[in-house]
This record gives sequence, structure tokens and C-alpha cells, in this order.
Amino acid sequence: MAYDKKYKRRHAARRFGRLRLKRGSAAFPESGGILMYQQEYERWLAAELEDKDLKPELLSIQGIDAEIQDRFAVELEFGTAGLRGVLGAGTNRMNIYMVRKATQGLANYLNKQGGKKSVAISYDSRIKSDVFAREAARVLAGNGVKAYLYKELMPVPALSFATRHLHCDAGIMVTASHNPAKYNGYKAYGPDGCQMTSEAADAVYAEMQATDIFAGIRLADFDAALEQGGIEYIGQDTIEALYENIKAQSVRPGLCKTAGLKLVYSPLNGSGLVPVTRVLGDIGITDITIVPEQQYPDGNFPTCPYPNPEIREALALGLALAEKSGADLMLATDPDADRVGIAMKCPDGSYELVSGNEMGALLLDYICAGRIEKGTMPKKPVAVKSIVSTPLADAIAAHYGVEMRSVLTGFKWIGDQIANLEAAGEVDRFIFGFEESYGYLAGPYVRDKDAVIGSMLICEMAAYYRSIGSSIKQRLEEIYKQYGRYLNKVDSFEFPGLTGMEKMASIMQKLRDNPPAELAGHKVVKVTDYKKPEETGLPAANVLIYSLENGATVVVRPSGTEPKIKTYFTTLGKDLAEAQAQKDALAAAIEPILK
Repeated sequence: MAYDKKYKRRHAARRFGRLRLKRGSAAFPESGGILMYQQEYERWLAAELEDKDLKPELLSIQGIDAEIQDRFAVELEFGTAGLRGVLGAGTNRMNIYMVRKATQGLANYLNKQGGKKSVAISYDSRIKSDVFAREAARVLAGNGVKAYLYKELMPVPALSFATRHLHCDAGIMVTASHNPAKYNGYKAYGPDGCQMTSEAADAVYAEMQATDIFAGIRLADFDAALEQGGIEYIGQDTIEALYENIKAQSVRPGLCKTAGLKLVYSPLNGSGLVPVTRVLGDIGITDITIVPEQQYPDGNFPTCPYPNPEIREALALGLALAEKSGADLMLATDPDADRVGIAMKCPDGSYELVSGNEMGALLLDYICAGRIEKGTMPKKPVAVKSIVSTPLADAIAAHYGVEMRSVLTGFKWIGDQIANLEAAGEVDRFIFGFEESYGYLAGPYVRDKDAVIGSMLICEMAAYYRSIGSSIKQRLEEIYKQYGRYLNKVDSFEFPGLTGMEKMASIMQKLRDNPPAELAGHKVVKVTDYKKPEETGLPAANVLIYSLENGATVVVRPSGTEPKIKTYFTTLGKDLAEAQAQKDALAAAIEPILK
């Protein structure tokens, strides 16, 4: 993906929550004695709104300036990950009007390229995801862009696959990933099945800015467009092709049919139930107990307010069921099924959560060892990880003779590496990619993280170790004994409100202007600033890495989807206690700097 120089200079708001202040907001003067956000509120209040949930909300905040400002002083900004925000009325909320505006911008961008265009659309279980998907299809059809729409909810990998399989010019995934229930979002994809490039996102956003949210939308009737071919449901043949591509990545085909693996699975009321159980059943894993309270799609996430498989609370019901049944493994996918978390059974019968870094290392080790054993390892194999993911993976890759490439955070950069291999006619060299945030991919059939193949490979790995009298836990300990006890931890600092973005930008600038000479008594021997592509060889990114004399690293990175600065710690000790003590000391040293 080409590096966009404009992106380098863009206001911090582009990545910190994707918000931009509008003239007439708190940051701008009044117009004609009336703040412009108030004018926009009045316009919405007077409009005949099709979504009947919005007018009562608007009436309920009448005369409450702070509430009006919160909804109308800023507008959700379209970035490389599309839109994401709280459901509700206003330009700073997710609603059918913001979805229409974004889609109109996308349609304008595509149509300016000339020729017949098409877009694939999928959606998850979140509140109004199905409505937003239909509205996006209506706008596309109204602009002469063919919309391929999944008839029922399907996860992120299904959207990425359909975009590529149907040769679409773009893709739309309606989801807010693992955010709380009050959120929804709109992810945009390019023709390669990766999330949209910064150049394309900038162009779409420019079209959005030139579009009136009410008068500027060309909208087709859904049923008429469906009948006339402007909208077409994605067929079962495409879904089956996805499943076949996933199963083709099995390392030890047929193993699971006789291994006797016992699994507890939770889709966390999201989109993973059908594809995950279908693929697992096909490879021979049939002893699956679904967490009943989290089985079916429900955007309210009643048992799990924060449906994130990284946190223990999200897995609590599944863990209780695993302990009761004695399952070998407990597995959970997030609402859009692009990430998967697990709890592994330990020798004493307890269950231990496995971090994204640990699972990335385990899967890389399993894939490499298995493919070498089966004679399916390609020549000059390549694996890819993000720069904030564990260096343990580098050590494992070197052991097996695999080239490990490190890329910027965001799975699109892993997809970019696959695209480069594909362009060179060497796509089969790619064997595995992962991020520390529970995202995994094996094979080039999609260009985003895929919890379906992640689930399949994790279960196959667990079944294999079970078949030889071992376990995931035992293999992890063997890896640590071989390579050293790596510890990878992430801390977050939140900066809410309209001033939060500016505070985050100020902190990052302070760190650049006055980098720490030492942390926790250890000299900083190297500072890597990813805003300097001439030094890193990668596109510019707002990331700082401090390498310490004792081998530890501290990464400071603003989140791309939330108003947070994240710190990633990597320490290496003779045992867990030593590695943890190092991390605690580093965290205590850097905390005052980030407040």
C-alpha cells in the first residue's frame, strides 16, 4: 500500500476517535448569533426522520446545550477503518443518516473511477447492523453501484472473502467489533479485501464533506433494486468457497476426527456461531458445548457488556461450563468474529487464559513444526506480525528457518505483505500472520484477521497435543524453556471528551521532544520513531519504541479506534516472576509521563 504523505500531517483527530470539529462548535465562533451545532440540531428536529428512535431522543435533549453539542458539534470522520460511534441521533452518532452519507461518499468515489462498480456488504449482530447494511445497499444501488449483500449476518472474514471472490471494488462491514453494546460502526474495505487505504479513505471523506446528509443522498427502493439486480444476495456458493479455503489450511488433515477433543465455545452473541461450528464440524470436532446464554445473535450482549475475548469477564460463563464439563478447551469469538480468545486446561484441572502473543507464538510453532513434518512447508516461508507483538515469534521463526516480517499495527499491513507476495507470484510463501490483539490468519484467501480459521487451527493444535499425551499448556511451557520466559503486557490510559485528542497529541509530542534517558533504572539505548519512515522503512505511524539496555522494550502508541494511549511492555526473565517484576517497574516509571 502506498504511503500517503498527507496522512502524515493530518490532524490528530483522524486517528484519535475519528472526530473532527465543525465550524460553529465549541472551537469556533458563532454564526449569526446561533452556534452552528444548534442550527444542525434544529434541522434534524424539523426533519421527517425515518428512524423513529431518533425524534424522541432529539426532543429529550431540547434546551440542554451540552447534550446537543455532544451530538452535533463534531462529526464522525471517515478514516481507514471507516466509522465508529455510539448509536443515536446526530452527526456524532451512528445512525442511518451517517451510514447513508458515508456510503454516498463511497459511491461517488467509486463512480469517479469509471466503469461498472460493485461493493460487497456484511454485518454482525449489533443493534441496527442489519438496518445499516440494507441502507448502505440502497444508497449504492441508487448510485448505479451493484451491492452484493449477505442475506444473514456473517463475520469480517466472510466480507473480506466476498470482496475478493466476487471481484468487488470495495467492501462494507457493519460492526463495532468488541466495543460495548451502545456502539456500532462501518468498516470499509478495498478491492484486495484489506481495510481501505488512507488515500481511498481521504477521497471518500472528501466526498462525504461535499454531501448534505439529507438532500445529498441518492437512495433506491430496496425491494425494487433487488428485483432489478441493483442489489443481489450473496449466494451459498460463495459461503461454501470460503469454508473450503479455510479447511484447506489444515496442518494435519483428518487428525481431529479421532482425537476426541472436548470443546466449550461462545460466539458472545455475535456472528461466529454458524461459520465456526460448521468448519469445526467439517474437520471432525463434534463434541462442542455452546454457552447457551451467548449462543444466538443479540446486540444487547446481555451477559457480557464488553464482548471482548481478551478479558476474563467475557469468558466467565464459558469458563464455568468448561470447569463443569471438564472440556479440553474453552474458546470465544468477538461479535464480528475476526478475533478469538481461549482458556486452556491445565494439569491441575484449572483453566488459564492464553494471551494473543502466546497464542500467536503457539500457532506459529504448531504450523511450522507440522508443515515441516508433513512436507507442506513452502520454500522461503514468510510469517508476519505487528511491531507491538512479541519478539518470541521472531525467535520461533528463526528456529524453523522462516522469514519473520514486522509491520505497523493494523491487520491491513499484514494483508499488504500478502499482496506483495501475490504480486511477485509467491503468495504460497505466506504461512501465518498475527497481532497481539487476538487476530490470526493462515493462508491468503482473505486479507483481514479471521477468527474462523483461528478457531479451527487452535482446536486442531489442541487435538494434536491431546493425541500425543500433551496439551497446549505443556507445549507453551516447553516453548518458554527453549526460548526464554517472555512476558508481554499492555496498559491503557484513557483520554475522554473533546479535549482528549489534544491531550494525547501533546503527550506524544512531549515524548518526541524530551525522550526519557532511562526507565526504571535501565538506560534507553535506542528510540525508534515510526513517524520517520526514512529510518524505519515503513509508512509513518504515531508509534514510539524504547529499547532498554536489559533487552526490554516499551512501545507507546495511541489507539486508532479509541481515545487511549496504549503502552506495550516486553520483558524477558529466567521465570515469570522476574519478567513480571521488570514489567511492573517499567509501568510505574512511564505512568507519570502519560498523565
